[in-house]
Amino acid sequence: MKLGLHYERFPAVLEGYSDADWNTLSDDSKATSGYIFSIAGGAVSWKSKKQTILAQSTMESEMIALATTNEEAGWLRGLLGEIPLWEKPLPAVLIHCDSTAAIAKVQNRYYNGKRRQIRRKHSTVREYLSIGAVRVDHVRTENNLADPLTKGLAREKVHFSSKKMGLLPLK
Repeated sequence: MKLGLHYERFPAVLEGYSDADWNTLSDDSKATSGYIFSIAGGAVSWKSKKQTILAQSTMESEMIALATTNEEAGWLRGLLGEIPLWEKPLPAVLIHCDSTAAIAKVQNRYYNGKRRQIRRKHSTVREYLSIGAVRVDHVRTENNLADPLTKGLAREKVHFSSKKMGLLPLK
């Protein structure tokens, strides 16, 4: 109750973090997706949700999470574009992901898998990449701010992530 979101850094740049947890402690074998977006050092949008598609690998669950994160990035980018005083043109939203396999897969133009649902997620991410709306880069798992949204973590990790999201003691 004594914490609040703080926005302090300049320039105000939108960046996101994407994560997935594949089949950990789940009775229905469905992965959990999570994302968080921040502007000026404080969180502005976050979500944690069980995936509706049954992923067959960690890479697929990360791809599904990345597609959901890209859709939110597109929406947030559109919202910022409607703010008259926001600096234009809007730069690409940088999305941090801790799966090198998923990043390599979306950076490839072609998806060679046979599953139609995953191919659609790949196409969604590729579309955002090709129009320059987003960029995807690798972040180490311990620095992924979306990690607490997908799995239970030790208290120290939760405090570290909360602080990086801009959740600090009220002044």
